[in-house]
Order: sequence, then structure tokens, then C-alpha cells
Amino acid sequence: MERTRARATVFLMLFLGNPGNALEVPLDLPQPPTITHQSPKDFIIDPRENIVIHCDAKGKPHPSFSWTRNGTHFDIDQDPKVTMRPHSGTLVVDISGEKVESYEGVYQCTARNEHGTAVSNNIVIRQSRSPLWSKERNEPIIVQEGVSLVLQCRPPAGLPPPIIFWMNINFQRLPQSSRVSQALNGDLYFSNVLKEDSRNDYICYARFPHTQTIQQKQPITVTVLNLDAINETVAALYNETDFLSDGSAEERRPTFLIPSGSSSSKMVLRGQVLELECIAEGLPTPEVSWSKVSGEFPAQRTSFLHFQKTLRIVDVSEADAGEYRCTARNRLASVHHTIRVTVKAAPYWISTPRNLVLAPRERGNLICRASGTPKPTITWAMNGIPIENSPKDPSRKVEGDTIIFEEVQTGSSAVYQCHASNEYGYLLSNAFVNVLSETPRVLTPANKVYQVIRNSRALLDCSSFGSPIPKITWFKDSRSSTLDGDPYVLHENGTLEIHVAQALNSGKYTCVARNSLGISENHVYLEVKEPTRILKQPEYKVVQRNRNVVFECKVKHDPSLIPTMTWVKDNGELPDDERFVVDSDSLTITDVSENDAGTYTCIMVTTLDQDSASAELIVVEQPDPPTDLELTDQKPRSVQLTWIPGDEHNSAIHVFVIQYADSLHHHGHWHNLTLVPGFKTTAHLKLSPYVHYTFRVLALNAVGISKPSLPSRVYKTNPSAPDENPSGVNGFGTEHDNLVISWNPMSGHQANGPGLQYKVMWRQKDVDKEWTSVTVANVSKFMVSGTPTFTPYEVQVQAINDYGIGPEPAVVTGHSGEDLPMQAPDTVQVLVLNSSLAEVHWEPVPPKTVRGRLKGYKVYYWRERSLHKHNPHHVEQQVLTFSGNKSHGMLPGLQPYSLYLFNVRVFNGKGEGPASSNQQFETPEGVPGRPSFLRITNPNLDSLTLEWGPPYDRNGRLTGYTLKYQTVNISDVLGPVEELALPANETSVTLINLKYSTRYKFYFNAKTGQGAGPVVTEEAATIMDEAMAARQVDIATQGWFIGLMCAIALLILVLLIICFIQRNKGGKYPVKEKEDAHTDPEFQPMKEDDCTFGEYSDTEDHKPLKGSRTPSNGTVHRDNSDDSLVDYGGDGGDGQFNEDGSFIGQYSGKSSARDTAGGHESSEAPSPVNTSAMNSFV
Repeated sequence: MERTRARATVFLMLFLGNPGNALEVPLDLPQPPTITHQSPKDFIIDPRENIVIHCDAKGKPHPSFSWTRNGTHFDIDQDPKVTMRPHSGTLVVDISGEKVESYEGVYQCTARNEHGTAVSNNIVIRQSRSPLWSKERNEPIIVQEGVSLVLQCRPPAGLPPPIIFWMNINFQRLPQSSRVSQALNGDLYFSNVLKEDSRNDYICYARFPHTQTIQQKQPITVTVLNLDAINETVAALYNETDFLSDGSAEERRPTFLIPSGSSSSKMVLRGQVLELECIAEGLPTPEVSWSKVSGEFPAQRTSFLHFQKTLRIVDVSEADAGEYRCTARNRLASVHHTIRVTVKAAPYWISTPRNLVLAPRERGNLICRASGTPKPTITWAMNGIPIENSPKDPSRKVEGDTIIFEEVQTGSSAVYQCHASNEYGYLLSNAFVNVLSETPRVLTPANKVYQVIRNSRALLDCSSFGSPIPKITWFKDSRSSTLDGDPYVLHENGTLEIHVAQALNSGKYTCVARNSLGISENHVYLEVKEPTRILKQPEYKVVQRNRNVVFECKVKHDPSLIPTMTWVKDNGELPDDERFVVDSDSLTITDVSENDAGTYTCIMVTTLDQDSASAELIVVEQPDPPTDLELTDQKPRSVQLTWIPGDEHNSAIHVFVIQYADSLHHHGHWHNLTLVPGFKTTAHLKLSPYVHYTFRVLALNAVGISKPSLPSRVYKTNPSAPDENPSGVNGFGTEHDNLVISWNPMSGHQANGPGLQYKVMWRQKDVDKEWTSVTVANVSKFMVSGTPTFTPYEVQVQAINDYGIGPEPAVVTGHSGEDLPMQAPDTVQVLVLNSSLAEVHWEPVPPKTVRGRLKGYKVYYWRERSLHKHNPHHVEQQVLTFSGNKSHGMLPGLQPYSLYLFNVRVFNGKGEGPASSNQQFETPEGVPGRPSFLRITNPNLDSLTLEWGPPYDRNGRLTGYTLKYQTVNISDVLGPVEELALPANETSVTLINLKYSTRYKFYFNAKTGQGAGPVVTEEAATIMDEAMAARQVDIATQGWFIGLMCAIALLILVLLIICFIQRNKGGKYPVKEKEDAHTDPEFQPMKEDDCTFGEYSDTEDHKPLKGSRTPSNGTVHRDNSDDSLVDYGGDGGDGQFNEDGSFIGQYSGKSSARDTAGGHESSEAPSPVNTSAMNSFV
């Protein structure tokens, strides 16, 4: 991403002072005239418009004006066509009905008042001229091919000179080149002519810029003939048979058409444009080059025009003098020409005289310095009169280019003219000397506000006037000291400069102007603003066509400045399109098109500065389809395909996909043939016989794949014998007495020709030596009947067409069909490993009895019954399969204490053989399953009854049950575990001596000789005594309890009243006196603002004291006192008043509360008042 910054700081001030600036005197003060506006020295006028000669001046009193023409007084009152504008010396000449020539001449304006006279430059008035072309008849030009030719233009002389160009009769510019070009004088030069240069409308046009008129020369006819044509023409005229020799134009060395000779010279004035020209002829066309003999060309000011034939240097200086060499070169030779350039100079200023304002008895100088080649002559005049003819003034002394004034007196004011001239021009400058006595005044407007950007330059103006010239000093804010030295710079004209302004430089500034006659001051203000910065710049984007793109541009700026966000595209305005949406900090382009690609710049502009950042948008899409498919290098089995890639759309093509269609076999179906790298446009394609090919190409880039190209022409290959045989050949049986031979059918593309057939061959392996064969067509398998069961065969399939047979096919071994196995496995045994796992063994069957491909063995087993009389009979047959190389296997997941039966069978691809005889085995005991149910009935105050059912899966003989139980409180904290063993024949038990109103958790499981089974759990609770619940409710309604609560409330009220009285009286109370007598530094006095009693600190100053308010979060912090209201009644808890005024809550002692908080649970009987009971009561 490319980013640019531009800072533009606005200053409301006068320009910085420098020695070349004229002194400005306020117009309300007496002063000599000053010329403020005048026409140029060389003034070319349009003869169709009135003549306006400008001359304006200022002064106090306002000056009067007069004119001279051609050195004599011009009395405008005598010419009714000439008027002078009011309050000005500008002349207006009405030329209607007059000849403009009568007003041509040299004019000079004079402006005078009582303090002096100023004069203008000599203004030369000339009218522009565009004379007509002289009538002439141009003879046709006949030239030999290859020679040089110059067509002359010679336009009429105009003022200013016309601009020349060559066109044809249709106003179309004639093409130019290194062979044909226009010279500086307007002539058209041919280094050598060709047949195509023949035409009858070579027309030279002259455009006169001042009058905007175009004139044309008569057309020129040029006929170019070769030598044969010239011979025929001459023979016809002179009856000669061979006037010139045969052949084409001969080559020749270069020679210069202009300039002539080997060297020339040229003079140019300083500041003007130097144009050097070299035009050469020759065959072949010479090339022109330039060099400077001593030195280098000024790179910034040099250019080469007209196909290197013109060297142009602008703003010429003395350093450009020297020798320049042009060289013309073709393959035969080279030629050189040297041009000696001399640089002269009309006078130019080095130092112009400046206006002087002097107080009486002061001194000063007028200096007038100019240079030129040759050196100019300096002369002086006073009030328009040569100084040697002016009245003598003892305070004035002339020394060449300087006039020295000493001890000037009032009334010595005048205007002095400096005149510098040489043979190439002149300069004239006016400067006055004004003798005044004036107190200082500050010209800068009061209270002006200057705004600058931080880290930029600040210029505070203090333009002043006074005589003598005032001295300027600056102060800031308090005026404690003058501002002089870093970071401040005081300029000669009074401007205060801060090189790098910072925020601390903001404030009020005072400038003071002081001279011997008085003092004046002015206040200005500087505000330093934060710079505008782009924090998040737009980023480089690559976007697919028809997608959306967002450029972000987040900006930080000084909040006091009003920003304006502008977006531009390629340095121009955004397209007028609703797809471009500009928000405060982003630009969104929807449905992007290829024309949207470019550089987008966000510009944030304030009144003081700006910042900008740019990012490029690249729009990509899938490439255009390739074009111009061409088939070359055509051979029977190959062809070369070439194409021209389509537009990549800014995303390089990765690969070309070449597809083909076969109109002979699969018309309209396209198939991928090959891939070609994206940098190639040619592919050598291998082809198959007997195919009618049509090709097309697709291009793939990072965006996607192009549309297909237009198809190529059809390319047909000749048929031939097959190159390959069918694939996928296989031999297998579907019945025990057959062999099926199958293969993958070949496509027409693979057939290589018409009449595709298959030769199918087979023989019994290791038995038959000769092949049995059959030829078939349009099928993909063949069945051989009457084969022995599961016998190996060798098979082959060979392709055949009308043009021959395919290559020797590969031999594939297959087998005829299988039959069911004949024999069951022998010696079947079982080994019981544990109550759920047994291992079965068997003897493998002989291979011949398998009668097919051995797949493995299957063990069928099932649970016949449980060994326990109570368990039901189960017959669920299961099967496990083992590989053919195994002779044993594991039977997992057996049920303990059960009788199992099993048998073993062998199987092949056809199916299973006969089963072995059934074998049986018993599994030993295991742990029982969970009890079938557990119920708790008959809850009482101190007893519960448990009922259960035996496990569904006893897995052996039950030896008993285990019951465990424990208490559970309301916080789900478990008590100690009690355990009880129960006999196997029991199905219920009653637990006595339990705690009333207590929840219990029970754990119950069964046991066998192998151990305990899984546990089943339940929970239940004993019930509450009704009499005790009634007593608990009565406590809250007893009179003594209500009286206690009222006493506590009264005590709190008395304490609050005492606190209020003590605060108003400001007196001491006993606790206060005790506190005053205490010398402990941690002692806390009473806080009068919240009426709390102070007491000794407990290291947490934020804890409230007794009697203080509870914090807003409702938490009461306990202190060391035992008199807390929370402790009253012996129990802390969630106390509250009921609607009838009774206090309801649960009480316990402090130690009990702490034990509970610590997680300890009492083993004693619960409090007479139970929370759940109380809640139920309420």
C-alpha cells in the first residue's frame, strides 16, 4: 500500500520580510507616488479590440498622470479617441473607424504629486499581424526513390511569428518520423523518399496565435518514381531506349541538409530558449545524436525533439555556453557538425533599490545593482529628470550604483529612478525617499487568532510603521521576559517565528513597536492544534468480479477542527455510481467490475492540514476462453495443438485443460485428455486409432475455470489392430461344475477399429497343455460348464478387430465353482477358564473335504439353563467365527452358574459343512446381580421398614444380604455408617431406635460365595412428634417472649435519643471521657457524623461499631463485645417480625452457631424449634 502525507498550514499574516521587499507606508501618511501596475514593455495588441495601456499608482496626495509618446508629450485632450480612466493613468484608445497603425509607438507614463514623480517603463505598442500568403503556383515535384527532398513552407512574416504544421487536404496531420520531419523554420525534410510519399496534398498551414487565424499554402504534389519508371518516362519524351541505368536507389553516406558545413555558431540570450537543429539525409535513414564537447547537458532543462534532430535547453544560463556536436550515422558512415553557442545577457537585477523612509537628520542608501553581458550602464534620475540636471542637495551623494543620504531634512522627499541598459535591453526601477516623523503604529489587526498544527512552523505577524523605524519586541502571557532565542526567531519585518510549534506554545502574544517618538502594542493569539492522522489505512485488495469490497480509513483529528473525508480514484473523482457508498470511515464498492480496478485514496482535510493514504484494488475473475485453436504436425498417432490464451483478468493462468470429443463413438461427450502448464500455449497430444477427434481448451486460474474455447476442426485417425487387451480378467465358478470367465469390456476408443471381438481361452492348470478357446462379441463374460469342483484353471482374453489381433494376453488363474464342505471338525474340547469365559479346541478338517476356499470355522453355543432352580430356562444361540488357520477360540460373555451347549462347523465360499456333535460345559458361580427392588414402608418416629426382592441373576447360591445406612442432614452432610447382615431367606427388616424427623440413606446388596453384588440405594425419613411441634409454636406466641422483644426495641430507641442530644449539645458522656483519657494511639474517638460510639480498634477500621447502621449490603460485622443485639435471646438467626408483631426465628447459642459454621454436626437431639416445622407453621 502506498501512503502520502501532505501538510498545508494556513497563516493569516503578511509574507516574511526579506531585503528585496518594498517598504509599505500607510496611505494616510504623506508619500511620493509608487507605480503599482503597468503594461508590459513589448505590448502586442489585437487590431480588432480597443487599446488599453495600463498605468496605476498610489501616493499621498493621490498622484496625477501624464503620458509621452515616442519621447514627446502626448496630449490626450486633443484626441477624442483617447480617454484616461478616473483615479488612474490607464489609457483607453477607441479604434473604431481608426487605423491602429497610427497609435503604434513607444509610450511612457508619469505619476506625480507634491512629494515626487514616478515613471513607468517604455511601453512599445505594436499591433498583431497575420498577413495573407502570397499567390503562387507550385509546380509538381518528381523525384527518384531514395533521394532527399525539402518541401519549403516560407510563411508570411507575422507578429508574433506563426506556428507551422503540415496537413493533408482532409486536415489530418502528415505522419513524421526519423526519415520525415519538420524543421524549426517550418520546412518539411525527407532524408530519403519512398514510393508511399507520393501524394498531391502536401499543405503547409500557419496559425497566428494572437488573432487565432489559420492560413494555408497552396498544395504541393510529389511523385516518387523508381529507376524503371523514370527510364520509361524519359524514353517517351526523348525517344531514348535507356536514359538511366537499371536498378534500385543506391545506398549513400549521411550528409547534413541543415546546418551546412562542419561547424556553425549561435548566440542566445540568458533566460531564453536555446534550440539547435541538425537534419541529415542518407540511405538508409541516418540516426542523429547529440553531445556537449566540454561538459554535460543540464538534465532538468534539456529535451530532444523531432526524433532527436532538435536539442532544446530552456532558461539558458552562462554555463550553457560552449560547443555542441550533433552526429548523423547510418551503417555506411557517420558525419559530425559542431555548433559554438555563446550566451549574452540583457540587464537583469541583482539588487533593486528599495523605498526609504527616513526621519529628519537620519542617513540611508539607495542601491541599484544589475548585471548582463556586456555589463550594463547604470544611470540615476530624480523625479524623472537625470540626476545631474536635478537641483543640488547637500545631503545627497551619488557613487556609481549607490546614492548616499546623510542628515536628510524635511522636504527632501523625492522619487529616484535607476536605469540599467546594454545593447540587448534595459531595466527601470523607481524608489522613493520619504522624510517623515511618525510615532509607531502596528498595522496587524488586533486580537488576530493564528492556528497551526503541532510540530509545524508558526509565524506571528507584527507589521508596523514609524519613523524612525520602530524596534519590535514580543512577550507571551505574563510579559515576564522578551521572546528571543530558541525556540523563537524574530525576523526583520517584526514577524515572530516558532520553528516547531507545540501545545505549550499556545496562548496570548503581545508585540510592542517602539521608537524615539512613542510606543504601540498589539495582541494576537496562537492556537496549536493536533495533527490529522490516519490510524487505520486502506489495505491492498484483490477481489473477484461481482463481489463487494470495503476500504477502511479511520482518522484521528483535533476535535476543534471540522474534518472533511474525500475519496478519489486514480487521483480523480469517484465514478458517479450508486455502487460506491462512502461512510464516515469507509468506502464500500458493491458488485465490483473490472473497471473499478485502480488506486483509491482517502483524504482527510481540515482547515489547517490534511492526511491521505492509498490502496490498490485488483479485480480478478476467471480467465476468458482461449482462442484460435490450430492443429499442426499431424501424424497417425499424434498431433500438435496450439492456441492463444484469453485475458487473465489480473490472475495468472495456472493450467490449461485440454479436452476431446469423439464424434465417431461418443458424440457430444467431452473427456479430459491432458493438462498443460499455464505458461505454455502448445501441447503435443498422443492419439488413438479410429477416433474422430475434436479438441477444446479451458484455462484455470486462482478464481476459477474459463468457459471452453470454440472446438477445433475434426481430426480423424486411421483404424489399426488393438493396442491392448481387456482389463479385469477373472475366473470363478457360480456352481460346483462351472467356470465363469469375465472381463471389462473395451470402449470404442480402445478398440482401434471396427469389428471388436474377444477371444476367450482356458485350460486346467497343470493338467491341460492345449488351450480351449471361443470368440465372442458384445459380451463381458463367458461360462464353461462340466468342470470338476474347485479346480484351478488358467484363462486369457484377447481383443480382435477387423484389422488384426491385440497383443499376447496375460494369463490369469481362477477356480471353478465350490461345493459345501463334507466333514465336521473332530476332537472338539472345551476348557472353562472362569465364570464368564471358556476356550474351545477342535481338529482342522482335511483340505480335500472343504471342496472350496476355506473361509474359517464357526462355533455355535447357547445357554441351556441356569444351575439354580429358581432361574428360568434360556435358549439363545450365539455364533462366533474364527479364521481358517485357527484350531481354537474363546467364548466370552458367559453367564455364571449355567449349563452351556456348543458345536463347531467348517465353512467355505459356498456355505457351512455339517456340525460336530454337541458338547456341554458348566460355568462356576459369580457375584449376584442387584436386588430386584428395595422399598421403605411404615415410617414412624424412630423406626422404618425395608422390603426387597432377590436378584434376577443370582449367579450362584445366595449366602445373605448386606444393609448399610447413615443419616443425611439438610446440607447433605452424611453421618456415620451403620451396617447390618441379613440372611438369604429374609425379604424385609424393621429398623428401630432411629432419630425422629431425620433423613436416612440406605445401601443394599446380595452376596454369593464369590462375593457381593452391585448396590441399590434408597432414602427415607422418620416423622416428627406432634406434641413437640405444638410446644415449638407456642414459644413464639408466649407473653414473655413478646415482652422481651419490646424491651430490646425500647433500649435501641433510648440509645438513639441520647446520641442525638449529645451531638446537639456538644458535651461529653462517660464513654467519651474514658476515650479522652485513653492514650492508646489506636483509640478511635466518637464519629460525630454518624453518631457512633468510638471504641478500641480491632485492626479493621472499616468494621461498624455497636449501635451503628448495617452496611448497605446487609452484612453485620461482629466485634469483641458480648452485648450485640444479635446475641439477644441466646440465638442468632434469620429473625423477623410477623404481621401481628410477633418475632419469629430460630435461636441458638454463639458456640452452636460457630460449630455449625465450621461444618460440625451435633449428635444431640435437635432444638425444640425446628426450621422446617416453623416454616410449615407459618
